[in-house]
Amino acid sequence: MAPPSSTSPSPQPGATLSDVGEFGLIAELVAHFPQGEHVLVGPGDDAAVLRIKGGHVVVSTDLMVEGRHFRRDWASAEDVGHRAAAQNLSDINAMGGRAHSLTVGLAAPADLPAAWALDFARGFAAECALVGASVVGGDLTRASEIVIAVTVVGACTQAPVLRSGAAPGDVLALCGRQGWAAGGLAVLGRGFRSPRALVEAYRRPEPPYDAGRAAAEAGATAMIDVSDGLLAEAGHLAADSGVVIDVRSAAFDLPEPLRAVGAALGSDPLALVLGGGDDHALLATFPPGSLPEGWTAVGEVRAAAAGEPGSVTVDGATYDGVTGWTHF
Repeated sequence: MAPPSSTSPSPQPGATLSDVGEFGLIAELVAHFPQGEHVLVGPGDDAAVLRIKGGHVVVSTDLMVEGRHFRRDWASAEDVGHRAAAQNLSDINAMGGRAHSLTVGLAAPADLPAAWALDFARGFAAECALVGASVVGGDLTRASEIVIAVTVVGACTQAPVLRSGAAPGDVLALCGRQGWAAGGLAVLGRGFRSPRALVEAYRRPEPPYDAGRAAAEAGATAMIDVSDGLLAEAGHLAADSGVVIDVRSAAFDLPEPLRAVGAALGSDPLALVLGGGDDHALLATFPPGSLPEGWTAVGEVRAAAAGEPGSVTVDGATYDGVTGWTHF
């Protein structure tokens, strides 16, 4: 980002990005992002400079595209800001780390109200504040639709937890709510706005930000965040670890809002839990007897047959339902 101008006037009500201009908007956006003590150089130079005290540096990048990942008639700009930050902060959480710095790229139509971009920034900053992370830079350009690109940097004070360490005999466990965002998306897709709790869960996920580090310290052998679907993510753990992961359907709580959506749509609410994403819960494997507080056992890890790839079963059998979101 370019240096903010202290003399840039605030956008007038109804002003568009074209009215405000690139650098005028950047000046307004930067004002929403306070800098942490680890930031030596923040927005305003060619790159940010960060102070890293020790441990491992972890980095991830994610995209959100209007019409593909969000709709402006389904979620406010602040909601989109929360979601964009959450999905990136959760990736660092899933490594057993803590995010501390992010950069944001925003491509948008020239006629997008400037207020939308500022509201997005407020939501993004509020989510980052939950983990004490700073937005240290970014970029702004014109596009035919809104595209948000976020890079997040964090640190692990212990060895990062990878997807490849699950071993036969481990316990599969979940931390965080699961299926709620999928339920909210399902009802929004049918033109409804209730159950409100599920719609809000889709608009603003609540990742368990303290659980990743706790899992790493408790000896988690493999971990991933549930962004695309629980069974799909379990499949990544199984494939990378070369094991079979068996998920126990009876282990999942089906709260009343999920049952209500299932009844309204004529579907099994368990499908929302098993195949739904966007809640950003954590799914991990642990040696027996080592689950930290807040984690629920939902399955087990078994050895794969000789020469067979890793796989996932539900209650010991192949699952024939939707396992998660696919981008292509």
